Order: sequence, then structure tokens, then C-alpha cells
Amino acid sequence: MNKEIVLGGSVLIALSIALGAFGAHGLKDIVDEHGIDVFNTGARYQMYSGLACLAVGLSADKFGFSLKWFYRLQMLGIIIFAFFLYGAAFQSVYPQAKFFGAIVPIGGVLMIVSWCVFIFQLMKTKKK
Repeated sequence: MNKEIVLGGSVLIALSIALGAFGAHGLKDIVDEHGIDVFNTGARYQMYSGLACLAVGLSADKFGFSLKWFYRLQMLGIIIFAFFLYGAAFQSVYPQAKFFGAIVPIGGVLMIVSWCVFIFQLMKTKKK
């Protein structure tokens, strides 16, 4: 087990539950329906990332390689992806928030790269 990755995944999960509840109940009177969908997309992907980190972190002893870059890229990616989506959700109230939507793909690319790093490491690991 990798405690740091398990802890990071658990924090992402807890925050995604809290933010998802806020998106479902607290935003109704603040933003339009599209904004709620955007916000919930951020919470959903944050949950996926948290669950993935939890699974990888709990299985870390099974891998014969470092998970450092996978974890760093995954966390940076989801922070950029989800938190900029949370900001973009408010563009019906604050038109300037549209800018946040332009940053979101950077986070998505970082998450994809983290999985590519993981896959590459798996592929080059010798069978036991």
C-alpha cells in the first residue's frame, strides 16, 4: 500500500461527495442548468480520480515501479480539471468565469498522461 496515494484519493473522494451535494442542492438558485451540469461533471471526474488513486494506492505493493509521477500528474490534472470546471460553472452569473473553461483541457491532458505513464511502467515491468 502507498499511504500517500490512498490518502490523496480518499481526500478527493470526500471532497467530491461534499462538492457534488453542493452542486445538486446549493447551486439551484445561483447558476443555470448548464452551470449545474458543468459543476457536477467536475465532481464526477474528481470521484473517478479519487477511486482510481485509491485502487492504485492500495495495490502499490504489487507493482515493481515507482508511482510518483503517476500520482503527481493525476493529482495536478484533477485539481486543474475539476476546480476550473467548478469555476466555469458560474459563467451565467460571472461571464468572466468563461475563461476557466479554457484551462480545463490542460487538466484532462495531465490525467491522460498520468495513465500513459502508468501503462508504460506496467508494460516495461518484467513478469514475476
